[in-house]
Amino acid sequence: MSIESDARFWDRASRNYAKGAIADQARYERTLESTRALLNSGDRILELGSGTGTTALRLAGDVEDYLATDISPAMIAIARERRIANPLANLRFRTTTAEALAPGPMPFNAILGFNYLHLVRDLPGTLRHIHGLLAAGGLFISKTPCVGEMNPLIRLALLPAMRAIGKAPYAGVFRASELGKQISAAGFDIIATENHATKGNDNRPYIVARKR
Repeated sequence: MSIESDARFWDRASRNYAKGAIADQARYERTLESTRALLNSGDRILELGSGTGTTALRLAGDVEDYLATDISPAMIAIARERRIANPLANLRFRTTTAEALAPGPMPFNAILGFNYLHLVRDLPGTLRHIHGLLAAGGLFISKTPCVGEMNPLIRLALLPAMRAIGKAPYAGVFRASELGKQISAAGFDIIATENHATKGNDNRPYIVARKR
């Protein structure tokens, strides 16, 4: 499988994905609340893996500029449809990846990656690129399923089998402690780690990291 095959997977899944309900609405609202508290009205924000734009449409009104990106053209098309019903002049959607974005004269104040890092194929490289896109002292805010801490049957048997028949995209396998080390090694100081699940621990740590 390749990045292109991952994009095709999400293209095929896009309409059903858009119709699906958020599994834990309270968890999602807590994530939005925590993120909103870290953003300022003059910030330039980049969201990676924005899907059909649900989070972008909720947060863009609180900042100066918001670029929401995804690998899937079909996901971005749905996001743009949703933006028509909720027009925000400062919100843009683009089909791209973190690695395809070049640092510019106006770096981002914060980069968001929700349910994103486990889907990238070169985690250290992606994190280094995110670091390069941020302004000095900028924030990288993520919430990531740590597949390495999930049921062994899922990560060792079910996921590989589903990927083999095209029913699942690539998913990196790591634990929360490994993820934290990777983020730190990419040039960040982790300033907060939270669990936003309404019950127990769903192995999706919400991590706030500041660019060194």
